[in-house]
Amino acid sequence: MRLTFSVLLLAGMVAFSGCSSSRHQSAKYDDIPTAAGKKPIVKASDELVGKVVRYNTIGRFAVLNFPANRMPAVGRTVFVYREGLKVGEIKVTGPIQDDNIVGDLVSGDGKSGDEIRDR
Repeated sequence: MRLTFSVLLLAGMVAFSGCSSSRHQSAKYDDIPTAAGKKPIVKASDELVGKVVRYNTIGRFAVLNFPANRMPAVGRTVFVYREGLKVGEIKVTGPIQDDNIVGDLVSGDGKSGDEIRDR
C-alpha cells in the first residue's frame, strides 16, 4: 500500500510539474504597441485641485484648502465644482495660513466640501 501511494504521488508530481513552466507573463510597459512606434508619455497631472473647507453665505467668501506645495496665487480665479458640475467661480484673495487660503465668490454658489479646480 505504501508503494502504491508513493508511485501515485510521484506520478502526480511529474504530471503537474509541466504546467508550472508555461505560466503566462504579463505585458510590460515596453511591449505596449503605439502609433508610429512611439512610446506613450505618462505624466502627472498639473491641474490644481483643492477643496472648500468653509463657506460664508453672507460675506460670499470661502476658505479653500490645497496641498501646501500647490497653493494658487493671490488674484487667480479658480472654479467650484459639485458632483462634477461647475457651480461657481472664486477669486483668490488671501490671507494664507498653512495650507488654507481665502477667496471671494465672484459668481455662482459654493458650500463646504465642494471641489476647487483651476480649469
